[in-house]
Amino acid sequence: MTEPSATGRARAIPASRLSRASRLGGVAAGIATSAAFDGAVALARGQRPEWQSLLVTPANLTRLANQLASMRGAAMKVGQMMSMDAGDMLPPEIANILARLRDGADFMPPKQLQAVLNAEWGAGWRQQFARFDPRPIAAASIGQVHKARLRDGAEVAVKVQYPGVRRAIDSDVDNVASLMRLSGLVPKGMDLAPLLAEAKTQLHEEADYLREAASLMRFRSLMAGRPGFALPNVHQPLTTASVLVMDFMEGVPVEEAVTAPQHVRDGIMERLVGLLFDELMGFRLMQTDPNFANYRWQPEEDGLVLLDFGATRAVPSALAEGYRGLMRAGMAADRAGLSDAGLALGFFAEDSAQRHKDMVLDMVETAFAALRQEDAFDFAGSAIPETLRDQGMAMSAERDFTHVPPADTFFLQRKFGGLFLLGARLNARVALRPMIDQWM
Repeated sequence: MTEPSATGRARAIPASRLSRASRLGGVAAGIATSAAFDGAVALARGQRPEWQSLLVTPANLTRLANQLASMRGAAMKVGQMMSMDAGDMLPPEIANILARLRDGADFMPPKQLQAVLNAEWGAGWRQQFARFDPRPIAAASIGQVHKARLRDGAEVAVKVQYPGVRRAIDSDVDNVASLMRLSGLVPKGMDLAPLLAEAKTQLHEEADYLREAASLMRFRSLMAGRPGFALPNVHQPLTTASVLVMDFMEGVPVEEAVTAPQHVRDGIMERLVGLLFDELMGFRLMQTDPNFANYRWQPEEDGLVLLDFGATRAVPSALAEGYRGLMRAGMAADRAGLSDAGLALGFFAEDSAQRHKDMVLDMVETAFAALRQEDAFDFAGSAIPETLRDQGMAMSAERDFTHVPPADTFFLQRKFGGLFLLGARLNARVALRPMIDQWM
């Protein structure tokens, strides 16, 4: 098979906090200058400028997306989170720009890669490999992946963290949050502090490859013997906090299964939805990153390879039981019960305006209308995604609804949403009700 390769370009990573902050400062200045110029033009024409629309423009978001992609690290990760969460709530032209942050990152040039590996393994590290491909096969927000062969013939994937990423996490998150506020993508009055603090914690955990290796091995243990899935093994002697070495697993992007027969696509999604419930209710441990790149498909054996366990989070018992209560109320079409469960999960606050509570509950009821149906749910053919998008856009227009859900709920909802998007991409049909009934 043809090996994948990184889709970005080789560009040196800004490693110091000062250089990273100055890059984001340059974007902020550019956005402000652009908005001021466009506002002046509108005033000259006798028009009253709408500053929100002047800030959130395709040109400004292109500038923002390009800079975040070139910086990588926490700056790009926050942008990815925003694009995944807001993509269906934004106009298509803006959503397409932000999608650049999910399609791949720029990668380190060979000289910078060499310096990183020299620091981790010593100058003679190449003697441990029969082959090491200098061009990455994948590049993401925190690191890039290379294919290599060890002296004993084992094919491995080597995940190398970008320099300076760990040191710059806190300042990156703060700077990007400020930039989001400036760009008008965050409503005034929205308190992002708790979510940003949790984002920093999670990003520090993701940047610890020893922790990721331990999470991967734990999932291998939990899923031992389960058919239809494959997880790589970790090569412990070469793994450090900044380099993760594991088995190279053959496979293609899971989205390529869209050309497979219907029963194959249905089977892929049935396995992933079943795994989601196992993680939430059984394992009480969830890989919360919704990026499609975390799944690879093996067409010959119809296997699913699970990758990237940096965003693994324990699921507190209260959170799992909260979602169990939500499912019970939703499947019974009990709006009062949904309201109680939504409050407990933090979908809204006790003092949220009633109209805002109703908007959230309307969206939850829309989703459960699909889950209650007896026949298989058609992820792509249902009108529910469009209804949810319309409801979500109406909610986003409520600029005084500034409630931010708890971090645990936020990250789980991202995973749910990402899995739904994958089901729609694959045009899959899955009977969801039996799975829900099993866990209620």
